Amino acid sequence: MPQPAEDTWKDDVRDTRFDEGCETVLGLREVGEDQAGLVGGKGAHLGSLSRVDGVRVPDGFCVTTDAFRRVVERAPEVDALLDRLAGTDPDDRQAVRALSAELRRAVEEAVIPDDLAAGITGAVTRFGEGAAYAVRSSATAEDLPTASFAGQQDTYLNVVGPAEVLRHVSRCWASLFTERAVIYRRRNGIDDRTVRMAVVVQRMVLPDASGILFTADPVTGHRRTATVDAGFGLGEALVSGLVNPDVFTVRDDAVVAKAIAVKQRALHALPGGGTREVTVEPRQQERPALTDAQVVELVRLGRRIEAHFGCPQDIEWCLTDDGFRIVQSRPITTLFPVPDPEPETGENRTPSVYVSVGHQQMMTDAMKPLGWSMWQRTAMVPMHEAGGRLFVDVSPRLASPASRAALLDVMGKGDPLVRDALETVLERDEFELSVPDADHAGDAGHAGPAVPPAGGAPEPSVTEVDPAIVAELVERSETSAAALERDIRTKSGPELFDFLAEAFEEHKRVLSDPLSIRAIMAGMEATWWLNQKLGEWLGEKNAADALTLSAPGNITSEMGLDLLDVADAIRPHPEVVAFLTDVQDDAHGDGFLDGLVELPGGSAAREAIETYLRRYGMRCVAEIDITRPRWSERPATLVPLILDNVRNFGPGAAERRFEQGRSRALATEQDVLTRLRDLPDGERKAGATKRMIDQVRAFAGYREYPKYGIVCRYFLYKQALLEEAGRLVRDGVLDEREDVFHLTFQELEDVVRSRRADLRLIARRKEAFRSYEALTPPRVLTSDGEAVNGAYRRDDVPAGALAGLAVSTGSVEGRARVILDLADAELVEGDILVTRFTDPSWSPLFLGVAGLVTEVGGLMTHGAVIAREYGLPAVVGVDGATRLIRDGQRIRVHGTDGYVEILG
Repeated sequence: MPQPAEDTWKDDVRDTRFDEGCETVLGLREVGEDQAGLVGGKGAHLGSLSRVDGVRVPDGFCVTTDAFRRVVERAPEVDALLDRLAGTDPDDRQAVRALSAELRRAVEEAVIPDDLAAGITGAVTRFGEGAAYAVRSSATAEDLPTASFAGQQDTYLNVVGPAEVLRHVSRCWASLFTERAVIYRRRNGIDDRTVRMAVVVQRMVLPDASGILFTADPVTGHRRTATVDAGFGLGEALVSGLVNPDVFTVRDDAVVAKAIAVKQRALHALPGGGTREVTVEPRQQERPALTDAQVVELVRLGRRIEAHFGCPQDIEWCLTDDGFRIVQSRPITTLFPVPDPEPETGENRTPSVYVSVGHQQMMTDAMKPLGWSMWQRTAMVPMHEAGGRLFVDVSPRLASPASRAALLDVMGKGDPLVRDALETVLERDEFELSVPDADHAGDAGHAGPAVPPAGGAPEPSVTEVDPAIVAELVERSETSAAALERDIRTKSGPELFDFLAEAFEEHKRVLSDPLSIRAIMAGMEATWWLNQKLGEWLGEKNAADALTLSAPGNITSEMGLDLLDVADAIRPHPEVVAFLTDVQDDAHGDGFLDGLVELPGGSAAREAIETYLRRYGMRCVAEIDITRPRWSERPATLVPLILDNVRNFGPGAAERRFEQGRSRALATEQDVLTRLRDLPDGERKAGATKRMIDQVRAFAGYREYPKYGIVCRYFLYKQALLEEAGRLVRDGVLDEREDVFHLTFQELEDVVRSRRADLRLIARRKEAFRSYEALTPPRVLTSDGEAVNGAYRRDDVPAGALAGLAVSTGSVEGRARVILDLADAELVEGDILVTRFTDPSWSPLFLGVAGLVTEVGGLMTHGAVIAREYGLPAVVGVDGATRLIRDGQRIRVHGTDGYVEILG
């Protein structure tokens, strides 16, 4: 876990390490990993490394953060400049640049107290007054497990003499405020005032070769694959990009790949200090900087360092006549974590393959611990957490030939990239899965509520289901939710958690109801049947799309249409519209409902919004995470959507749009049946098709209802848990209610029972969550840590077009609106929505757009279902869409063929 942020240098009386009596200069071997607050991340790592058997670290000392504090306290202008910097818009690069430059100048020109200067120069004298040194910045927010800060502060090589060392220590202090370091801290949620700077001074190593070792593949994340970059001379030539390195790939103590660069330049130290570029002799330019044996030796050394720190490392090394020296080691912070439980090691090691739950649930954002642990508790299959996301171990089903084909078929229908990623892993010779015992073969599988059988769509007689079961299922779900709402109100304290244990069992019983699964499968199988058969008989692509327009009983599409009715209640009242426009621009406008009643027409507007919230208020973006604020908790979230509907639609739009879709579906049905009857054996084909059309329209809408039922129950759980959190705050156990979001469900139960909480754990969890937000989860992850995202292997996509999955037919051209946050949506008629993923909360936006492109999704995910419901051309699973398509560009969405063209 990341370390808690240090206090400001103005507020350090509680930390005895920074008392006036604290040493300002410490030898490297005197410091350890737990002293990052005193010697910075780099100093703590090097001090710890210097005591590891077999690891050689150049001798040196640390100028502690106490020295930095003393210097900046004597420069009051630094404090004033930090105040100005804190009030600067983070996006105002020019202002950040100017203030950063002023801060660097103020720190660099600050007077070093005589006793401090004497301590530093005395240390230089003890290690060798005439020797050359590397003077290196070591900030307290550096080399953390969640943020490496690599290259953000300064390093100075071949510094000779006490006076020059002293001058470069000041330069290192000042580099805390380089523009790149300030911006990096802001991106990682680190306050400039909470960071102190130490300085590491080490005897200079004059190497024959140097470079970087990653003990895990920094691109794929594969933990057993190490990469070594190597060049001649000083390593700064590689870091700065002056030369291309030799690159070696090592796995299982063997070099498995290498690329030897032509090394024309190198960086060498000058006798009097400083460095210079030199030309490498022509006969040496293509010589490897390391032999294969040296590479393997270096990687073994790296594995020892990795074991010492407990995570993959980014290691800077040097090679001299007498062996390797390690000059830095930091965590690789860009790797996606490996799910628990950790795989076995040694000969009994069994590899695992994990599939992302978020890609199936259309929510790939990081979740807080209460969110993912609640999903684990209520899911139908075991799930493992990593990086704030959940994964299902599909290894048992992949290993068994009897279940592998079915699993790949399911995954391919949901997301072709997941299937391709799984097949990519299976094709590798080094990846062998163990066939599970019969008793455990079904323990892992699809993370959704229903798993269809293998073999494609069956004949109509197999799938016919009585449509009356839909009403019965909805009634069952509502009855169960009503009982939960009634009973949970009476529970508190430990009794609440006893009750929730039973409620979760009921939750899973509702979710796994065989009748519900039959209803879901009836609609899905009818869709596959229609697409397959009408493709064969009539040459139609995705024929079911038009036939399911305005299918009845779709709770998600009704949610969007009902918001149009809310706009109808508001549109006639200009004062209400103006009031809501002001609310839209107010970040704290969630009390706006009370203000409506003072306006002409405001009471009717308020009643319309509250009626909507009574039915849909438990929904929100990323609703599978219980910690996300619901619309009932932040009703102002709906205001921009309501105003868009007021502007873009006229009265009665909801009924009109639904009827237009229904009429188009009926017309398509008649056209299809007429054309079928003209074929050989046409009456039989038409009759079978009519039964499948009736079935798909009867059951397609129900596909959305189980998710609605889950979210209804989740909101009731959340309300009860927040009530309990409020009691903990009143009793002084927690600082604020939302602290419980950073505890797992079990940890929260333990706190409620014991009335004690680990506030340091909560602080660490908050920092970890911020780091997880920056990670992109893979579709498939192996127990070796390799992230595999799959690829489309198609030859029918035009050059330059972006391939994806066709989920709703038609073609449309328009302006791309790249929207990552629903609150930022400003759409006009004809826009094409481009986003990472959509869940049901996005469906009101679908009414005002002409097409849809998402990075995540499958044929039966919510965005695809609603796009078909509304007749929007849609392509999902377009990898990198929000990065490759710029907001405002004109694009063409080919919803029938599954690709997107960027027109300019």
